[in-house]
Order: sequence, then structure tokens, then C-alpha cells
Amino acid sequence: MKKRQWTSMWITLLAVVLVLSACGGKSTGTDSNSASSESGSSTSASTTLTIAAATDIESFDPHNNNNTSSEAVLVNVFDYLIKNDSEQKKVPGLATSWEQVNDTTWRFKLREGVTFHNGDPFTSADVKYTLERVAKDSTLKQNSYFKNIVEVKAVDEYTVDIITDGPDPLLLNRLSKMGAGILPAKYIEDNGFDRFLKQPVGTGPYKFRKWTKDDRVELVKNENYFDGEPKWNEVVFRVIPEASTRVSELLAGGVDIAASIPSTDIARIEGEADKKIVKAPIQRVLQLIFRQTEGSVTADPKVREAIDLAIDKQGIVDSIAGGAGIVTRTSVTPGNFGADPSLYKTSLYDQEKAKQLLQEAGYAEGEAEMTISVSSQYKEPAEVVAAMLEQVGFKINLDVLEPSAFSERYSSKSFKEIFMIGIGNSLFDASNNYNRYMLDEAKGESDYNNPEVEKLLQSALVNMDPASREKEYQQVQQILAEDRPAVYLYQMEGVYGIDSRVNFEPRSDEMFYADEITPAQ
Repeated sequence: MKKRQWTSMWITLLAVVLVLSACGGKSTGTDSNSASSESGSSTSASTTLTIAAATDIESFDPHNNNNTSSEAVLVNVFDYLIKNDSEQKKVPGLATSWEQVNDTTWRFKLREGVTFHNGDPFTSADVKYTLERVAKDSTLKQNSYFKNIVEVKAVDEYTVDIITDGPDPLLLNRLSKMGAGILPAKYIEDNGFDRFLKQPVGTGPYKFRKWTKDDRVELVKNENYFDGEPKWNEVVFRVIPEASTRVSELLAGGVDIAASIPSTDIARIEGEADKKIVKAPIQRVLQLIFRQTEGSVTADPKVREAIDLAIDKQGIVDSIAGGAGIVTRTSVTPGNFGADPSLYKTSLYDQEKAKQLLQEAGYAEGEAEMTISVSSQYKEPAEVVAAMLEQVGFKINLDVLEPSAFSERYSSKSFKEIFMIGIGNSLFDASNNYNRYMLDEAKGESDYNNPEVEKLLQSALVNMDPASREKEYQQVQQILAEDRPAVYLYQMEGVYGIDSRVNFEPRSDEMFYADEITPAQ
């Protein structure tokens, strides 16, 4: 009991420190005139929308990005064949209709009269080029989602057949997420892909104007957009890793929407007459992923269980997240196919048992040394997790990285024992969360290996019966809850600071579709 009280006091103290530091935060921006120069662009008229996020895009190649921050921007430039509306229902995009021809073939009717930003017409040749590129190039970060596509047949100029190497219950989900953004075949063939990356061209409502890495992406209206005139003349995505700076820019009028607002700044924003906070549950689950390579401290299941039991997840939600989270023992949250309700809204916490397990694993106080790597955007919960683990006898090295450096480390699978990450789910299916534990995907990252899990996951990839497929994923979750290749902390809520100039309803997939955000009347 004393240890639990000490933990609560520690969290409360940290929260107070964060409040004080936030109140003293100043707008540092990317140059000395950041606040004043940016507020001019977003307040000059209701024609420019400015959004501040913590992380930059990886590139303008929709096939070679692997984070939600990238997709949230790129959805405004590149269209999918199928879109998810704000309620996550499938609606027509560049395809007007689709039907399943047989177990391995889907036919899509394409929208006529669509042009790319450079004026080239959109046809079946662009779909064939796009999907075969991401399906066949194993170096692309989105390849694993599309490698089961063996061929795209151009039946005619506005009809395509997509053929997979076996039954695929997820094809429509895949075609409505990053990696399926349609590229301009002729433009790339004529100019090369390097030119495309410098001057990207899509069919979306907004056209590329400028990308200053780790600073901002600037887009302008596509006046020839097939779905009507876009609402904004300009859309600017600013990259502001420091939460205190995002808040300061919002308060100064430099941005219309600021994402990932810390709980310590909510009252400060709500105290302004022309600002407000909006919250919404998102698909993202904050979690610790463990390396199980032979010789790693975290290869021992008793160590992983000790880590799970040592962390007061609800305490972190209440204090650091300001209540904006739901504890969970699964990363497949409600709204995703395959969710297991028995593992949702549940948590384990027993520091005394954690100490006992660590001793049973053969480690005396301070002998079990581990490194936790984390992006700076999750620094505060990582600090609390580290303190809790040290309370039960672990020795923790906290490796806090800037978001771009974390992304590079993530892509190279070069973390040490543990990395903390918030993983979303734009696929809205359990496979998005758990295919990382299949043998091919886990190699080099977690090196997790469980033949029973492998069999279930492989079966679910081709199972066209939703009821039995759901049971397969629920069984996987029950096994992972005991194996602990990851410890899930909590499902996050999106917390956004909003200027009264705009109307904004957050999406559970965290996308920023600019035309769903409207100027206030």
C-alpha cells in the first residue's frame, strides 16, 4: 500500500511540474518571428487553414510512409479508390462501384472525367501502375499490406480487375488506406520518381506547393477537383514537436488546430474566449513492445510479466493523460474487427508480485537493466513508466528521441529491449495490430515466435467467414495477453485545441481531411 501511495504522489508531483512548465512555455517556433509571421497567414481571411502536429510526414510517396501523421496530410493530395467517411463506412472515391467476381478477383468501375494536378487524365493505367508498384516492391513500407495482389488487369480505360494470390477478406480495407493513394503513371514514367517526389502530383482536393522538412507542408486548392470546389485556398500543416510551442501558437493565433494537447494545458486553452478543446477516442493505443531476441532481458516471460504488473496504468491515465484514456489489455479497441471485449477496460497492477517475478527470473535489485526508447511526444508517460519499473527493481535507461529520429529507428528495427509507441489502426481490423507478430514481420523487431499465433494469423489472412475469423483474432489476443510481446497501457483520446475561426470534429482514424473542416460562420 505504501508503494502505491508513493507512486500516486510521484505522478501528482510530475503533473504539477508539467503544469508549471506549460504555463511558462513560450512560442519558440522554427524562427524568431514564428508566431507573428504565421498568425498573419491564418488570420488574414478564412481562406487558409493551418494545422499544427507533432510529427512531420516521411515523404510524398504514399507507398513508403508508415505513420498516421503522414497519412493525415497525404489524404488531401492523393485519392483512394474507396474512402472511409467520418463514420468509417466505405464510400466511393476514384472507384464508383465494385463487386467480387470470384474468391481472388474484384472488379472496380472507375470514375470518369478525373484529372491529376498536372492535367493528365486518370485512367485504369494509373490504378495498374500504382497497385502493382506497392505490391511488388518489397522495399516499400506499405508493401506488406499489398503484397498479396498478383496482378491488376486494365479491362478497359475505366474498369480494372484486382487479382490476389488467394482469398483476401481485407482488400476493400486495404484500398481505403495509405499505400493505396493513386499515383500518376504517365507523369512518373515521363519524369522519373525523383522528380515526382520533388513535385508530387495526385488527384486530391489540394495540390502540392512546398514542403520544408520538419517545418511545414503547404498545399493549395485544386480548382478542378472532381468532387466540387475545395473549401480552403490554402492548407498548411506545421510541424511543432514541442507541445508547449503548439499551445502557444494556438493562443497567439498562429494555427487554427493544434493536435496532441497535454492535459496540463487544457484549462489554459479553455480559459480563452476564442479557443476551445475537443476530444474524441482514437484507434491509437500507447504500448511497450519488447525485444525477445535470445539473450535480451525481455526474452524472459517472467520479466515481461513483472513489467506489466509494475505499471499503474490507470494512475497514468488519471494524472498524466488527464483522464483522456481507457486502460486495456488489447490493442484492438471497439470499432475494429476482431476486438475482444473481455480484455478491454481491464488492467493488471501488483508491484509486490512484480518484485517476486523479477527475483524468480534471477535478477537482484538493479541487475535487470533495460533501455526504453520513446518519441519525445510521449516523454511524460515514459518517465512515469520508468519510475514505476525502478520501484520494483529494474534499472531503466530512458532514450528520448525526436519524432523523426524515432521514426528512422523504428523503420530500421534497431531498438534495444523496449520501445514505447502509440499505434493507430487505419485498417480497422485486428490484422493491422497483430501481423507484426508473424514470423516474417517480427524478425529483427521483437523476434516474437509462437507457432500457435502464427497458425491463427495466417488463417485469418485468408478466412472469408467473418464469424470464425473474428474468433481467430480473439484467440490470438488471449494468447498475447499471457505471452506479452507487448504491454498495452491505454487507448488514447485525441485532444485538440481549436480556434473559433473553424469548425472541426475529430475522426477516430486521426485523419485531417481539410474539406471536413469548415470556416466558422
